Amino acid sequence: MTRTDPLDVPRPHAQLHFGVFFQGVNHWTIWSDPAGGSQIDPANFRRVAQRAERGLFDAFFLGEGLRLREVDGRIHELDVAGRPDAVTQLAALAAVTDRIGLVSTSNTTFNEPADLARRLSGLDLLSAGRAGWNVVTTDNAWTGANFRRGGHLDHADRYRRAEEFLTVARAIWDGWKDGAVSGSPGAPSWSAPDAVRQVRHRGAQFDVDLAPTLPRSPQGHPVIFQAGDSGEGRDFAARNADVIFSAHGNDFDDALAFADDVRRRLRAVGRPEDDLRILPGTEIIIGATEAEALEKKRWIRLQQVTPATALGVAGLLWGLDLSDRDADGPLPKEDPVVAENDGSFGARRVADPREAVAEWRQKAETNGWSLRETVINLGPQRGHVGTPAGLADRFTRYVRHGAVDGFNITPYLIPDGLDDIVDLLVPELQERGVYRTRYTGTTLREHLGLREPRGAREPLGASAERPGAG
Repeated sequence: MTRTDPLDVPRPHAQLHFGVFFQGVNHWTIWSDPAGGSQIDPANFRRVAQRAERGLFDAFFLGEGLRLREVDGRIHELDVAGRPDAVTQLAALAAVTDRIGLVSTSNTTFNEPADLARRLSGLDLLSAGRAGWNVVTTDNAWTGANFRRGGHLDHADRYRRAEEFLTVARAIWDGWKDGAVSGSPGAPSWSAPDAVRQVRHRGAQFDVDLAPTLPRSPQGHPVIFQAGDSGEGRDFAARNADVIFSAHGNDFDDALAFADDVRRRLRAVGRPEDDLRILPGTEIIIGATEAEALEKKRWIRLQQVTPATALGVAGLLWGLDLSDRDADGPLPKEDPVVAENDGSFGARRVADPREAVAEWRQKAETNGWSLRETVINLGPQRGHVGTPAGLADRFTRYVRHGAVDGFNITPYLIPDGLDDIVDLLVPELQERGVYRTRYTGTTLREHLGLREPRGAREPLGASAERPGAG
């Protein structure tokens, strides 16, 4: 009997977790549709978060955009563009939501731990223990130019900085002892003696000497998310994260292979296999029938990859300005210009564009695709398409066989892109017993079924003295 046999279910009681990813800078959100709304209107942030909370989602997740996408030094005006400071926006949402987690994407390359740890701790307290931090790094020089650094960190160096950053942040969050503040007006002092510990850290990246200014929240401190797919990224998550995002959620076997690999890395660093939640990013398209769902998908892809967007994506691969070409015509006949890819417009890093162009041409000729159809079909294949019942059966198999713990959903429309999921898919999942029918906790850590924060447990490779703290 194989692992995928429906009668052999290794996790018969596993529950599916949902998060919603409010993107900001991107071309996957359909801004041109009359139903599409602004991504900088506070009302739309509120509407998406409250709709997700009505659907009993675990978390509302904000992306970070420190710089708008550019092509040849010019703003790429085809993008949806708008990412307020995540901590500020989430603090506002804390006041209009009650249970849903609030996850900030915040960069370790261009922040400092004393400042960011304090702001995230403030969000955690304001939300009564619902904060999360998606730890991201940046290695491109064009974002670094914002910060007058010039250049960038090498791939390995940015993870070293991130790990040291997280060590210092955890020391700051754990700087106040539980019960530090007096609960009685008759106490001799406001806080217990030695309740606040000085944090002293001197390392390769940071030299910190401070007294933390805030106590721990009801969940201890923010839940740590991470989205690295490289070997270094997966190892970083195994050592440090509570939740890992991935691009491995479309195909069952691929998702299961990723999950098995992450769990192997957890065992290698001495953590239990269930110590990390795996939430691939996805898009969900729902129709009353399979045929209707597939037709809806086709419409969505044509709205997401407009003719101008298709020419922009192809132009980056060819290294040519293709803006005057016909996106619904054939691929360019010219050979690509081999040049360094600086990551602008989120371009895919291609070792040899000539090989990629040869593949595009071969598949376009075989399938009779236009340039635009080629961009759509050979671009990121994201998401799940189907009926509510069919998707519920599929997701039940995914979670009960350990391929995922849930999904981080990117709506293709703002603010109403969650409506079908909340109104149609969630009830089907609940009927199968794979999705909660109410929140049973108040903190993000409780929603995800996580243990107490890592700082409250023995740190990996720790000596008797907690790293980063005096």
